[in-house]
Amino acid sequence: MRKLKPAISAVAMGLVLVAGQAFAQATPEQIARLGNDLTPFGSPRAGNADGTIPAWTGGITTPPAGYERGMFHPDPFADDEVLFTINAANVDRYADRLTAGHVAMLRQYPSFHMNVYPSRRSASAPDWVYAATRRNAETSRLVAGGEGVENAVIGVPFPFPTDAKEVMWNHKLKFRGPVGVRRMWNQAAPTTTGAYTLIRLVEELITPYSRPDAQWENLGNIHFYYLQEVLSPARLAGNVLLVHETLDQTAQSRSAWTYNPGQRRVRRAPNVAYDNPGTASDGLRTNDNTDMFNGAMDRYDWRIVGQREMYIPYNSYRLHADDLSVDDIIRPYHINSNLARYELQRVWVIDATLREGYRNIYKRRTFYVEADSWQIVAVDHYDSRDQLWRVGEGHPVNYYEVPAVWTTLEVFYDLQSGRYIANGLNNDDSVHDFTFDAPSSSFTPAALRARGTR
Repeated sequence: MRKLKPAISAVAMGLVLVAGQAFAQATPEQIARLGNDLTPFGSPRAGNADGTIPAWTGGITTPPAGYERGMFHPDPFADDEVLFTINAANVDRYADRLTAGHVAMLRQYPSFHMNVYPSRRSASAPDWVYAATRRNAETSRLVAGGEGVENAVIGVPFPFPTDAKEVMWNHKLKFRGPVGVRRMWNQAAPTTTGAYTLIRLVEELITPYSRPDAQWENLGNIHFYYLQEVLSPARLAGNVLLVHETLDQTAQSRSAWTYNPGQRRVRRAPNVAYDNPGTASDGLRTNDNTDMFNGAMDRYDWRIVGQREMYIPYNSYRLHADDLSVDDIIRPYHINSNLARYELQRVWVIDATLREGYRNIYKRRTFYVEADSWQIVAVDHYDSRDQLWRVGEGHPVNYYEVPAVWTTLEVFYDLQSGRYIANGLNNDDSVHDFTFDAPSSSFTPAALRARGTR
């Protein structure tokens, strides 16, 4: 297996490691760089040396003409043309800028290809989120061996990460909107012939961490409240999942409950975590694959490999469009490659290796975290034989009415079975509602029981 290139300089990465201990708090000199030679989230503002990655100039700050809230998001870069296509015939030419997973996909599936477009640094967030990130840089720190964060709120907790878990917390706590979101997050797991049954899922998410008036001392260790309900097919309709996610998983681990309409009972669900199968996933996606990665990190040893320039899914507005149907996207072995967009962008590369004495179906994972947004955009998963097993892709867009960068489609390819699972297929339904709000009392087992018996 091709080894990853070494990291760029430690100065550029802001790495400060002393006797194996990471010190998160940034210096005044570092903080002064945010919004100057660095973006407000900590990535280099300047473009790369050969100009193939441009300078960041603020990202998308206004929606395209004609956009109105509630619409699917028109592509701000619809006029961009494909620069070149990476396929099985030329993969070796570009392999040093591809994930191991993408190299394997290109070699295994002749129909899979990567259309590379001009790089557009579209990531943006509200100014008050940037201000919170500056404050976090002074105060945030890991606790409980990296399983918790304290003294962080609203913004990115670690714009100058010195530890791999800080990078992962930047992803887990990335800004998803000021209140919450309600979204259709439909799922398909096609067979190798392309046949599939669409699982229609509605999700509600409330994030106390991100509220404009949020204060650390008032969070009560809650990162988010999450509720998922299956709408169809009929055999699964009415099943509901409720999750309380915490900021310090050693002080209080994730709490989860399920409601089954056939039994009319609410049950605790301690298995909604780690590598247990996700809802109706045919075993193709684990619970911690949601949002590319979520939950506790205690089963792995983590390290920063470095920062690289790589071809990744980005600005995936075509896949997000409502003039497509799910049938346009789903194909045998992989989604329709003609609808995906790849760009050269900077990513943090993070390796997670299973700790001795712990169990997980994945012995090792490599995460690729886009530097401007802290969104995970790709994951390589290895089995117990150290063989590449599954390839994850997160296709992000800037939901520019917020603004916030988040995935519009998440796909996990199983190279051994030839199958895959895709989540986020809402093209035939409705777009995310970032104005959704509800009290925490709506996310309790009692409320779950009442919801199920309506």
